[in-house]
Formats: sequence, structure tokens, C-alpha cells
Amino acid sequence: MSPDTPGDHGPPTLVPPLGEGEAEDLLRGICFKTGPPGVVGVELEWLLHDRDRPRLPVSHHRLEAAAAAVRALPLSAALTFEPGGQLELSSRPADSLMACINDTAADLLAVRDALGRLDLAPAGLGVDPWNPPRRLLHEPRYDAMEIALDRSGPAGRAMMCTTASVQVCLDAGEEEPGPLGYGRRWQLAHLLGAVLVAVFANSPFRLGRPTPWRSTRQSLWADLDPLRTLAPAGQLPPREAWASHVLDTPVLCIRGDEGPWAVPEGLTFREWIRSGIPRRPGRDDLEYHITTLFPPVRPRGHLELRMIDAQSGDDGWLVPLAVTTALFDDPEAAETVYRTVKPLAETAGALAAPRNPLWVGAARDGLTDPELRAVAAACFVLALEALPRMGATRAVQDKVADFHDRYVARGRCPADDLRALFTTDRAHGPHHPKGTLS
Repeated sequence: MSPDTPGDHGPPTLVPPLGEGEAEDLLRGICFKTGPPGVVGVELEWLLHDRDRPRLPVSHHRLEAAAAAVRALPLSAALTFEPGGQLELSSRPADSLMACINDTAADLLAVRDALGRLDLAPAGLGVDPWNPPRRLLHEPRYDAMEIALDRSGPAGRAMMCTTASVQVCLDAGEEEPGPLGYGRRWQLAHLLGAVLVAVFANSPFRLGRPTPWRSTRQSLWADLDPLRTLAPAGQLPPREAWASHVLDTPVLCIRGDEGPWAVPEGLTFREWIRSGIPRRPGRDDLEYHITTLFPPVRPRGHLELRMIDAQSGDDGWLVPLAVTTALFDDPEAAETVYRTVKPLAETAGALAAPRNPLWVGAARDGLTDPELRAVAAACFVLALEALPRMGATRAVQDKVADFHDRYVARGRCPADDLRALFTTDRAHGPHHPKGTLS
């Protein structure tokens, strides 16, 4: 997920102060809106590069021109630009996988055409391989975020300004137990999420040099903050676990009407409620606080799966969207995939994602890890069986099958292709023979 959420930049509105019990009730209710799965969405982030010289930073005025051109398009998706100039398209909730794919593909076609007229191209990479963080948006939210995240090191600025992802959004699930129940889907997301990291890892370079990671993006998120990027720890049911996690995580900032926003250190939301200092928080403060938490799976009524690197190619994003939706929302696949990934819990151990051995190994090793490779292969078989039942077109099925044959069946991920395609020299860093990536 990007560090930006549309409409969340302003100061708080005048609302009644929030009590601790009321906050817990709100979190249990608003974050897990249960019901039969059926609605799907996708959020796509893209780095913006010069079409012919991708290693050169794009000037501020060219990015402003790009933003103006894209904002003028009649898109079905919501459009935002991130602190480093990344473009994000957030689809409307769709009633089917194919509706989501078709709407998103149409929007991307228009966006690519508009950017192409400015000699720019959207690059599907988890991390910019060449350029250091450069923040172009200066708003109170990002000023506060930079101060807060700098306390933990440089990963915060890198996340804000140089990363991009494919985020799949799915219904939380049914209230009742079973393969589509929200408790099982919550557990599945935190185990299958590591498999998705490994399968779609696509960021082995940063700052002009190779890194030890296949998903450098995931490694940056894991290093971002001691608590802000973790999944809830412990064995509580999802609603209770998430409510406690939100209230016991430090607030990133306290919004104000004028001047810079306050950036307290170590003040949890629960402590803020109890102390009422510097002012009493309201419901809008709680909802804003949720947008400043970046776990790998974030419940916001639906489930946001936030661990997938941006994918190269015009329709590379389609494969993680199709595979993830099939594994979660097809009842036959959901029953089997849960049994398939459950043994990964032993590898994960007691530590919360994404800092446990399962997630760290997925980001570092990709599908060279034998356990992840075996689970990924089984999951792709299930997805390919499920996609026809979900109404996926032959073209979509073929894209997934091609990805399986090219990567999963061979124990590879897109990062392995990048390592093979790029040559590295001291003067210029990673260099693609064709000069560009999209």
C-alpha cells in the first residue's frame, strides 16, 4: 500500500471525543465487515521513468505535466500520486474478477497513451533500481511521516519515494467458520502472503547496485518501523487482535489546523485516548491512524493484501490479481489452499509477519527455497483450475499458465530475470540492454 490515502490530508473535524471502549467496538466492526466473498479490487503503483533514459531522474516539471495529463482522463479508477512521484490507480470495487481486470486494463491503456505523449512510461518494478529517494510532495502528512520514520533509519524515505506494488483487495469473508470464513481467510493471508512475496519478487536492485534480496521492496517494509509494519502478534481472534494492535501502536502524528503536525514519539493511540493530550482524539483520528499502519495484510472492511511487488510489462499486474483472487474466493480452491499453506506456519514460527523466518526467506530467496517452491506450484495448479469456474477468459488463464511455466515450474521469480538481463557497471549501475523497463 502506498503511504497515501485520498482525502486523509486535512486537519480533524469537530467531532465528539472517543472513549477506549468505543474505539475497540469501532475497530472490531469497521475493519471486518463480513459477508460472502464476491467483490474484488486492485491498487496498482507505478514508478514513472523517461521512456528512453530510465536511469535519469524525471524532473519535477515533467512529473507535474504527467499528473495534469493523467488527471484529465475519464478514468474509472481513483488516481493519486505518491511522495516520490509514483502513480497509483485504485480500481472501484468490482463484482467479478473479469470486471476488475477489464476496467483496470482500459484505464491503464489510456494512462500509458497519455504518458507516452510526454515521453514517459510507467515502470513495473518493486523498487527504483537507480534513483535515491526524492520527495516531491510536501504536505503535512508526508512531512510528519518523514520525521517519524526517520527515527528508525533510511527505509522510510525509500518506501515513500522509490517503491511500487500490486495490492489486491478482497472481501473479509463470511462470519461462519469454513474455507470462506473471515478467521481462516485472515490466517491464510498471512501464510499465502509469504508465497506471493516469493512468487512475484521483482526488485533485486537499489541505488544502482544489486541487493541480497529478490524483493528489496519487502525488505524495506520490514525495516520501516518497530511496530507499524507488523501483523498483530499472538493468538487472539482477528477482530480482537487487530483492535488491540491498532490501539497499542504509536500514533504517527497528531493533525492540527495550522503549522506542522505534531509527531510524538512512542504515544500509542490507547495512551492518547486516556491522556487527552494535546487534545482528545475523535473517530476521524482513529480512522486516520489506521491509514498510517502498514502491515502486510490490513483490514479496512475488506482485506488489503499489500505484499506483492509491482510487475513488469503492460499486463504483468494481471497474474497476481487473478491468482490471489482465485485462491481466496473460489470455494473449492480456498478449501484446498488452506491445507496446502498451513504447514508454512511451522517455518514462520511465533514472530509476526513480515519479520519471521518465512517472510524473510521469501523476500531473500524467492522460489529457490524448496518449501516455497512446492507450495507455490500447488497453488498455481489450484488457481488454474479455479479461474474457469470464476469466469476468467482464456486469455487470462493463458497469462497465468505462461507465468507458471516461465517462473514457478522452474523455481524462479521475475527478480531472477532482472538479475540475468541487467549488467552492472560502476558508472551507471543496473542497465537493461534494451534501455527501458515497463
